[in-house]
Amino acid sequence: MFNGYGASILEGAWLTLLLAVTSMALAIVLGLLGAAFRLSPLRWLALLAEGYATVVRGIPDLVLILLVFYGGQDLVNRCAELLGYQHYIDINPLLAGIGTLGFIFGAYLSETFRGAFIAIPQGQGEAGAAYGMSGVQVFVRILVPQMIRLAIPGFTNNWLVLTKATALISVVGLQDMMFRAKSAADATHQPFTFFLTVAGLYLLLTSVSLVALRALAQRYSVGIKTVTL
Repeated sequence: MFNGYGASILEGAWLTLLLAVTSMALAIVLGLLGAAFRLSPLRWLALLAEGYATVVRGIPDLVLILLVFYGGQDLVNRCAELLGYQHYIDINPLLAGIGTLGFIFGAYLSETFRGAFIAIPQGQGEAGAAYGMSGVQVFVRILVPQMIRLAIPGFTNNWLVLTKATALISVVGLQDMMFRAKSAADATHQPFTFFLTVAGLYLLLTSVSLVALRALAQRYSVGIKTVTL
């Protein structure tokens, strides 16, 4: 059925999963920093983070991927030349993909995390301080658990979109499952077979993710009573 390309597609699926997970890890870090900066009393920090979120969310993902990969590679080589390094530097497509997707979705997550922090009643932190907790203890023990619960729905949406966006990295030569499926389809003239297989693998990945994230949401909702009006 797959004319010997089944193993290749599965290898590409593993690379896709690696790209998605590492990109999201970077996006979480940037998202938390972005949210902290946007909530900062320092106006220049808030404006910097707001500009980051606005610019990134306003430019198509594919444009940013091409800009970072080709523009970044040119910039790195120009800087290396100025420093006396004469050899051409190739940016690894996987690293470029991780950096680009992490940078893009960090902007989206900054909005998700900012909204979650804002939704926490101010009295929660004040109560922790009244019990003698330090600022770090209030943040870790009181604010973060509640922020996670409130951010999970938005985080879930961003994870699903990021997972599907990994297919765009194939345009810069990363041999993920989309790249391998296209190569197999071109070689065998069976595009429907391979692209349908990739669609099924993406659907499997997103479905498993939904189950896991719903379980996480239930875990963080223990003891929370929903009031219906």
